[in-house]
Amino acid sequence: MKLTKMLFLSSAGLMAVSGAFAADLPVKAKAVEYVRICSLYGAGFYYIPGTDTCIKLGGYLRVDATLGTNSDFTGNQNVSGQGANGSKNRLTNYYTAKAREDLNIDTRTATEYGLVRTFFDSVFSWTTGNYVGTGSATGGTQYSGTLGLNSAGTALVGSGSGSVNGTDGNTSAGSFGLYYAFIQFAGFTMGKAVSQFDAPWTNYPGNNYDALVGGSGTVTGVLQFTYTADFGQGVTASFSAEDATQYYQAGNLNMSGATAAGMLGGSYGSNAIGGTRSPNLVGMVRVDQAWGLFQASVAAHDNHVAYYGATEPTGHPDDKWGWAVQLALSIKNIPTGAGDSINISGVYTDGATRYNFQNLAGSAYSMFGSSGIAYQSIGFASVPDTVFVTGSSQETVKTWGFRGAYTHNWDPFWNTAIYGAYAQVQFGTLAKTTLCGAGGVFSSVAGVTGCNPDFNVAQAGIITRWAPVKNLTFSADFAWTHLDQKYSGVVTPAALIVVPAKPVATYELKDQNTLSMLLRAQRNW
Repeated sequence: MKLTKMLFLSSAGLMAVSGAFAADLPVKAKAVEYVRICSLYGAGFYYIPGTDTCIKLGGYLRVDATLGTNSDFTGNQNVSGQGANGSKNRLTNYYTAKAREDLNIDTRTATEYGLVRTFFDSVFSWTTGNYVGTGSATGGTQYSGTLGLNSAGTALVGSGSGSVNGTDGNTSAGSFGLYYAFIQFAGFTMGKAVSQFDAPWTNYPGNNYDALVGGSGTVTGVLQFTYTADFGQGVTASFSAEDATQYYQAGNLNMSGATAAGMLGGSYGSNAIGGTRSPNLVGMVRVDQAWGLFQASVAAHDNHVAYYGATEPTGHPDDKWGWAVQLALSIKNIPTGAGDSINISGVYTDGATRYNFQNLAGSAYSMFGSSGIAYQSIGFASVPDTVFVTGSSQETVKTWGFRGAYTHNWDPFWNTAIYGAYAQVQFGTLAKTTLCGAGGVFSSVAGVTGCNPDFNVAQAGIITRWAPVKNLTFSADFAWTHLDQKYSGVVTPAALIVVPAKPVATYELKDQNTLSMLLRAQRNW
């Protein structure tokens, strides 16, 4: 027993000593996987740890102050549901301000089928509120829209085109916007991206001002399914099916519902857009070289309307396909200076108005100004895709336009761009007869001496940018818009239903102008 006990204690001791020595030996630590730079796709990309996918984060923070307008993106010309926007009275804002943060995420993976890319871009914005008041006798000034209630029980929202930004009624809210969210694989683009019809600069040939006419501009992305073929040497071609509902519906108007008061507010009838039947079909060819680029785009747009009346038995007009064509040219590094450029584009549309009067420019005008022979002057216009009356077929509205800019770099820190745009609208026989013919909706108003729904819009502007340090830019953008409308005379309307505080008085039908200045500070990262 003693021998056995001694052997057991000796074994235990050896095991204890062995364990102690083992605890002192170095143990190989698990390898730490550091983030590695991915140089395949340019600066800013990193490998996601444990994968062969590269990722890049980016964005900007922007602060805008727009002077002389109720909107962050247009001058005081587009009613868009805001009566005070073009009224130019004490209810019109002298300024509108916005703060915005943008976040984008770009991922790329090399595969045996080619590059797989995803791209996401979102914005978080705060915009100052927009006033629509009727004076103290009716309960006080109020905010427009449908978010919250003020002390008078009226609604509160933010500015822009009447959209709810969560500003005044919810002081910590703001708004969220999804610009881009798409997948690219084997030549296909699937998701929300800039339209293939657009020029690469969309509606910004050299400006910050958003509301240029004269071309397409889906700057916040349109849902699409696209195939792009790359032929090398900078030559590409795309065919795309793109959602029509958000960007490309300028309106299909039943003029049987038109009234003189509605026309003064920029409405030529009852909008009768039907359900979505077909996406817009877009084709594009681009040549991109060191000297610049050339692009040709075409689009087809299905005008599918509802019924003549409120029920199915009232009947409906057949669908009418509209179309648009655009040419764009960019010339880089011209002799006036390093980095100087010229961007120009021209467009023609027939039943596809939004390819000229892009979404941020709007398509309805109601503007007031001074007059030497009446209480005030008024200019109004509207440009839908098609018009019809009960029992008729659709008649397309034709437009053409152009836009362009010249940018000059004074030095590495300063540049200036001069830009302009022009658009012309031509209605057909049905529209002119219904609105302005013998006994027409507007021609029969007492005091009208000239009646024609055709109109032109001219725009010009200048912007100067200062970048004191890399990715920090301060800019001032001054823009002028002129509405050349074809109505004349002095009228005394029974009502101005869309314009608050305007009295029933004599108004001169007259061309109108608007001026605005956009001040911006932006930090890209």
